[in-house]
Amino acid sequence: MKIESLDLPHEVKRFYLDSGILELYPPQAEAVEKGLLEGKNLLAAIPTASGKTLLAELAMLKSIRKGGKALYIVPLRALASEKFRRFREFSELGVRVGISTGDYDLRDEGLGVNDIIVATSEKTDSLLRNETAWMQEISVVVADEIHLIDSADRGPTLEITLAKLRKMNPACQILALSATVGNADELARWLEAELVVSEWRPTELLEGILFNGTFYCKDKEKPVEQPTKDEAINLVLDTLREGGQCLVFESSRKNCMAFAKRAASTVKKTLSAEDREALAGIADEVLENSETDTSTTLAACIRSGTAFHHAGLTTPLRELVEDGFREGKIRLISSTPTLAAGLNLPARRVIIRSYRRYSSEGGMQPIPVLEYKQMAGRAGRPRLDPYGEAVLLARSYEEFVFLFENYIEADAEDIWSKLGTENALRTHVLSTISTGFARTKEELMDFLEATFFAFQYSNFGLSTVVAECLGFLRQEEMLENTDALLPTNFGKLVSRLYIDPLSAAIIAKGLREAETLTELTLLHLVCSTPDMRLLYMRNQDYQEINDYAMAHSGEFTKVPNPFNITEYEWFLGEVKTSLLLMEWIREKPENELCLKFGIGEGDIHAIADIAEWIMHVTTQLARLLGLKGVKEASELEKRIHYGAGPDLMELLDIRSIGRVRARKLYEAGFKSTADLAGAAPEKVAALLGPKIAERIFKQIGRRETVPEVMETEPLEKGVSAGQRTINDY
Repeated sequence: MKIESLDLPHEVKRFYLDSGILELYPPQAEAVEKGLLEGKNLLAAIPTASGKTLLAELAMLKSIRKGGKALYIVPLRALASEKFRRFREFSELGVRVGISTGDYDLRDEGLGVNDIIVATSEKTDSLLRNETAWMQEISVVVADEIHLIDSADRGPTLEITLAKLRKMNPACQILALSATVGNADELARWLEAELVVSEWRPTELLEGILFNGTFYCKDKEKPVEQPTKDEAINLVLDTLREGGQCLVFESSRKNCMAFAKRAASTVKKTLSAEDREALAGIADEVLENSETDTSTTLAACIRSGTAFHHAGLTTPLRELVEDGFREGKIRLISSTPTLAAGLNLPARRVIIRSYRRYSSEGGMQPIPVLEYKQMAGRAGRPRLDPYGEAVLLARSYEEFVFLFENYIEADAEDIWSKLGTENALRTHVLSTISTGFARTKEELMDFLEATFFAFQYSNFGLSTVVAECLGFLRQEEMLENTDALLPTNFGKLVSRLYIDPLSAAIIAKGLREAETLTELTLLHLVCSTPDMRLLYMRNQDYQEINDYAMAHSGEFTKVPNPFNITEYEWFLGEVKTSLLLMEWIREKPENELCLKFGIGEGDIHAIADIAEWIMHVTTQLARLLGLKGVKEASELEKRIHYGAGPDLMELLDIRSIGRVRARKLYEAGFKSTADLAGAAPEKVAALLGPKIAERIFKQIGRRETVPEVMETEPLEKGVSAGQRTINDY
């Protein structure tokens, strides 16, 4: 099917023709035949790199040209940024694009001027809770990675959000996208959608197993040279010889870093002088963005053509790795499975070194087929590779047979709604009532009948769970104690703040009962909520954390009985996380924090982001309920944001000054913007470097030409000039 023949405005067709897209792939053509451009709902379950995003683009652009507005929902912020960059290319068509991923209590009404809004499912849910007006103008909703409805963490939010959008805008077109859905027909029936299921790929995918030096696929086999004792490294070298790149998936951060280091010396021998120069530039950028031991290791790997990628890295470091790989400079990325979740990073060969992952319930367990298919789907770069290969490693014949039967020849599992528990449902029950979707128990049940859970389970057991949720919400005074479902002001605020009602109840109870409110009291209160992400307790942590908890027992709102082992261990995890935050706001260097707590920089920032949000919630709840702690929580919220002491807050309001630079300025006598306004440019330049000094002076209204100095300071740890914080969105 030719682009020219599509029912699209001329300028839209010209855009694609000019970019080299002349005709549709077979699954795309089938989607058009089934009503994609006629506003029909559609579920596309087609492989990675088979053009799912183009389907979304065509539907969105057709609707926009008719006066509509499109919402593109993704599971991850990184994926939101990737799609935002792509859709901004439509600016030449006059299409305006916005992105919204954070600050869950904002209506973001200003985003309504855009034609396409990219948002995470959580942000979309919060926009609905805050009754953002432009949400009623949405004519196309794209749900990317729809299979994540099966996720216990993200699934319920995505499911409820889609149900609300369909109820709010019955004429809205729903386009659901996934590479792997076992029960795609069932999901399509729930969405009342046409179904396109296909195995077609523009680049052939060969799935197989390396065993005893031979790569076995379904229909063929080929030997792989064995110059080293490591079969995975031999596969990497085989790929590089043919001009390809490799993604290697490991089961843990430790393993993925170890493999990148182990492969570095071998991969380095394949690089030209020009390659090494380009890689050195990326490595230097890594060191400019961070000064931790992990970033030093990453930079060393990159100089040799390898890299690792996991959630312990900061966003700027992950982006440097991703961009270096896309540009063909980095030859190998060793990653945890998180990289398989949506980001567009295809490679000639994908190597899955371990098909097992640690589970706290049962030790090392085989991964789901769905997850294997997501990783395997990264193999084969369209228009760059003649084929792609996904390789599992077998160490015995028995394992070889097991892998073929359970992964290579297996279908992805069915996905199942995870909405049917009180933990998953209570926040959505409150938001459904608070936003007026339901005013009675009958209306609430009618709404929940439209969920995937009710579709799959025929509402079995849902009424009991809903009754428990309503009982809890009335008990905590978030609902009026009447037969009608009416939210109290407390309940409305909890819903708008986008927090679990149980978290809000814990915070309110803690503020009421706390005898004193120290930094530790408030930090632990935040860490004791179910919305918080806690640090794991390592064997060496127990004694030290327990001693600290005992020494500061008077500062906690509640200390459980140590003989209740499960509850007490959870409490120690809360205390450990509180201690990390305590040291963060006291300006401990990030490398020290990484080493002390056994985490990465990315973990520090992720935990601080969540803590900042919950501390913001604490401020708002204390203010509404007339409880103590408004001033203290508000100050801590800002300190958590910057990771600094209270004396630096004024300086830190200036962009480009992170906590390390702010402390340097403060100790040099520049303690406020007024001090900087009267400062000699050369003094500030000597402290921070001329470029940073010039940027600072510009912000405070001074147009200064800052003299060059002999040495310039590297960028603040974890901060790049283009990096945005949650508050920028």
